[in-house]
This record gives sequence, C-alpha cells and structure tokens, in this order.
Amino acid sequence: MNLNEKTIIVTGASSGIGECLSKKMAQKGADVVCAARREEELDRVVKDIHSLGGTAMAVPTDITKLQECEYLVEKTIERFGKLDALVLNAGISMWTPFEELQDVSFFRQLMETNYMGAVQCCHAALEHLKSSNGLIVSCSTAQALMGFPNHSGYAASKHALHGFLDTLDIEMKGKINFLEVIMGWIQDTGLRASAFGANGQKLGDSKWKHTSQSVTLEDCVAGIIRGIEANKKIIYIPGKLRLVPFLNVFFKAFLRWKVSKAVDDHTD
Repeated sequence: MNLNEKTIIVTGASSGIGECLSKKMAQKGADVVCAARREEELDRVVKDIHSLGGTAMAVPTDITKLQECEYLVEKTIERFGKLDALVLNAGISMWTPFEELQDVSFFRQLMETNYMGAVQCCHAALEHLKSSNGLIVSCSTAQALMGFPNHSGYAASKHALHGFLDTLDIEMKGKINFLEVIMGWIQDTGLRASAFGANGQKLGDSKWKHTSQSVTLEDCVAGIIRGIEANKKIIYIPGKLRLVPFLNVFFKAFLRWKVSKAVDDHTD
C-alpha cells in the first residue's frame, strides 16, 4: 500500500505507537484520523501533524462503546469520503502473576478494550474497507501466540483478537487485506506504566524497566510502515520473534524458559 492520499484510522493515537505512527503516516501523505479517549492529547497530536504540513483529524473515541466506534467511521467518511486502512493499536495490559491478584474484575476491561473494542471498530468499518479493498492492521504481541507469565488476562485478550482477525481474513476472501504486527517490548509507549497490577490499579513508573533488548519507538513504527508498504501479512518486531511459532511447537519447554527469563529481566 502506498500511503499517499490514503485515509487511515489509528486507534490509541494520543500517545506511544499510535501517536508516532499517525505522524509518520501523515508525513507520507496519508489523511490520518486520530482516535483515542483523551481529547486534549489527540488535539496536540493533530496540531503537530498540521504544523508539519500533514492532514489529520481528531475524533475522541472510547472503543469499548459501539456507538462511538460507529461515529468514528461516520466522521471519517464525512470528512474524507473513504476509508483505506484501520489500525487497531489501542490497548491496555497487566503485569502480575495470576495467583497474586486480589481482584480479577479488571480482566473484563482488558477484554472490552483489547478484543471487543477492536471487534467493534472492525464491524463499523467493514463495508467501507471492502469498498476500498482496504487494510486492517493489528498491533499485536507475542502474547497472542503463546502463554506469557504476568500477562494472563492480556494474553487471553490478544489470543481472542488473533483468532477473530484470522477468521475474518478467511471470510473476506481477499476483499480486505490484513497485517498482524507481532511486537516484543517497545520503549516509550507507556503501556507498562498503565498496566494493571495485583490490586487492580495502574503500576505507574516505579515497577518496570527496559533492557537493551527493547526496540525503540521509532524503529518499531518504521517497521510497521515498511510492513504496510510491502503488503505483508505478518511482521515481527524485533525480527527474532519470528521463531516463536516454531519454538512453541517443537521446543515449548525451552521457549517457556526463555520467556520467563525475559520477564524477570524486565522486572525490578
């Protein structure tokens, strides 16, 4: 896909990957619709895009609410007349062993945002994406492909989204294209700081760290854009994650040991 003059919705566009991706796509000539709950932050992102000569529109959206997803698509069509791509980037995480949880009620919020929010955006956008032979990009994770310590609820929500989009890809029979981005730890996204802890509250900045194995935000977004432009079905960031499906089948015990060690290395 050549991004020039394409109309693209990016969820979770108020910070992190969504913000950076929105700006880079706009620099390549895309008309970007920035969606997230935080209106002030969305306006800041759009203002930055405009200052660089790009085209963007902010639509405050809570993707857990179907009507707001429908309104997001309606405003996009009203402004630009078409929709070429939907980037499913919005998400929330957790960082706690299941046995240490004091309350599992926030699992519902994980599913409503990471899974149902994406489903609702897809449903609202489907006919317009079919008309443009468009693209759905899932900003996903290795947790969608295997179990992951400290991430039971997050992994479950990403497994659900993976299964949904894989099924939708089969059903669409090429009328819509799909790109799944399998990511590891990415720097400067805020995902870990806003992750749920044992008491159901956000962790903040005090209980996490990144190692040299983490990928920079700029490198991550550059990889996503390359994947879109090359019409890839799946990409791995960093590239070594492409070993996960193979190891999970043939060397499961080794993979689980490596993952457990990686989680320990990223925890204070």
